[in-house]
Amino acid sequence: MQAYHFGGGKARWVPYLLLLPGMLLYVLIALGPSIGTTFFSFTNATGIRGAPVDWVGLDNYNEFLLMGQASRDNLAALGRTLIFCFFVTTIQFALGLLIAVLVNKRVKGTNFFRTLYFMPVILGAVIQGLIWSLFLYPLGGPMAKILEFFGTSSEFFGGQPSEAFAWVIAVQIWANMGTTMIIFLAGLQTIPKEMYEAAEMDGASGWQTFKNVTWPLLTPSVNTNLLLNIIGSLQAWQLFLVLLGYRNGTQVLGYLIYAVGFGQTSGSVTSSFRQGYAAAASIVLFLLVLLLGSIAQFFLNRRERRILG
Repeated sequence: MQAYHFGGGKARWVPYLLLLPGMLLYVLIALGPSIGTTFFSFTNATGIRGAPVDWVGLDNYNEFLLMGQASRDNLAALGRTLIFCFFVTTIQFALGLLIAVLVNKRVKGTNFFRTLYFMPVILGAVIQGLIWSLFLYPLGGPMAKILEFFGTSSEFFGGQPSEAFAWVIAVQIWANMGTTMIIFLAGLQTIPKEMYEAAEMDGASGWQTFKNVTWPLLTPSVNTNLLLNIIGSLQAWQLFLVLLGYRNGTQVLGYLIYAVGFGQTSGSVTSSFRQGYAAAASIVLFLLVLLLGSIAQFFLNRRERRILG
């Protein structure tokens, strides 16, 4: 029987004492607020100091999902969240992979382009949104000048909800594609050179090498990126706040939670402080993320076992 590494007596408690600060921090920052959110989702909490908090049971969930026009708007926001997730995940994944393959080439200038493509990630949502707001400003912005040169124009973020929504998708991809690229780049650099040399000796074309060598051996990076992209796009809301504000026909579920919980006012649209209701909506979003993430994880793990054993 193998001896206990930390000795006997009081020494047996050493690993638990070492883990205690981290566990306390986890409870304080992650687990505690999650439990609190679940509790408040069954109340009429407003977040206003001194206001009474009463237990309302499932009323918030019932109102959010089943009652009248508000529930239809909420379900429409949920549908837009899924659309946003689909386009951001697929396009960001494909672009990140393509650029990672290109900048993985050992040619002059690749370090510069790696930095250039990753730079938007470090700017933060507010800076990213302000940059694009100025770039796409319809009255004299750079993009407006380009379109004017070709005899056309666009209102960009101020146009139709579908057009504004599409532009937020584009900005989201630009803002986070660098992370996808870096993860793929790390995966590419773990593939042994001998695999490519063997494929070249067998007369494999570039596409055949990618299909039969690069793609299968990138499986861990593929799994990581798909999960991060799915979860990140489902939870996205900051760029909607900075770029569009509270506009009908453009809200996603994450932004709806923020607007309802913190009483955002935009033009003629006013939402009261309803943090209990917002907590219920955030639980719905959590269950959506959990469901889609679990489904994706199941299929990705099955694919990984089939390819890598």
